[in-house]
Amino acid sequence: MKKHPAITSRDLGLEFAAICGKHFLGLEHLHYGYWPEGLPVNINNLRTAQENYTSFLLSQIPAGIRTILDVGCGSGHTSKRLSDMGYKVSCVSPSPVLSAKVRELMGDACKIYECKFEDLQTEDKYDLVLFSESFQYMKVRRSLGKTLEILNPGGYLLVCDVFRKDVERDQKGVGGGHLLSKFYSQAAASSFEQVKDIDITNQTMPNMDLLDDTLKNVVRPIIDSTINFIDGRHPLASKVIQWLYRKKIDKAYQKYFYGNRASVDFVKLKYYRLLLYRYTCKVPAANPVVSNTCPDNKAARQTTSPAGI
Repeated sequence: MKKHPAITSRDLGLEFAAICGKHFLGLEHLHYGYWPEGLPVNINNLRTAQENYTSFLLSQIPAGIRTILDVGCGSGHTSKRLSDMGYKVSCVSPSPVLSAKVRELMGDACKIYECKFEDLQTEDKYDLVLFSESFQYMKVRRSLGKTLEILNPGGYLLVCDVFRKDVERDQKGVGGGHLLSKFYSQAAASSFEQVKDIDITNQTMPNMDLLDDTLKNVVRPIIDSTINFIDGRHPLASKVIQWLYRKKIDKAYQKYFYGNRASVDFVKLKYYRLLLYRYTCKVPAANPVVSNTCPDNKAARQTTSPAGI
């Protein structure tokens, strides 16, 4: 019998975010928004910003691509747009909750691998492997190796995600992301050639101001009001619970409600980049991999920082 991944607290959090975002704001995506100059940064424009992000991401897919593996596909709306554009799409989704949403949205139009990417077992090959805000949850070396296994010769790796800068980390600051220099070095040590490196930090960092405002002015008041209600009804039990879990409670408040999560903090610690690499099938001496015969043509390198979409 096939064993499905267990539902985790992160799955439930994503489910909650998807339900609230869809119901209150009409959101279809779980990713960051892309805020070009001139788009006011407020919660009412988040859906537009998210659609901007998806359009920008899809515009970077090279010509000639037919098959795409969307790793960490979320609720499946990016995969649906890819399918509607004529690509043959498969998804990797370790979350049973989100996998169910993808099936509901796409039906038989998409094959879903319900597992971690590193555990993926398939004979299928793809022209492009896509990580949209999912690579930060992977092991860099293992994920690059797995990508090489399932790419067609001359295929592409497309990553759009948060990366860390080479600066001292503040434990109270924004978490997540691999060290960018580490990703560069490990990609260079494998059979990949960089095609594009686009810095969209300025276009994505306004999301942190929206998150910070929501945490401080919506989430915290709700939590404080709930605690006050319980204190009034069950004072002894409330005190015992708060004492037993005081370290975890204090850590959560420090992390989410005491600053260090706005855009000014984000840009000190993080990049947000779109990275496109091509599988050249050249075998670096320091890191040999199984090689196939690839086309001889090489994609031109490109490094840009767009002002808009």
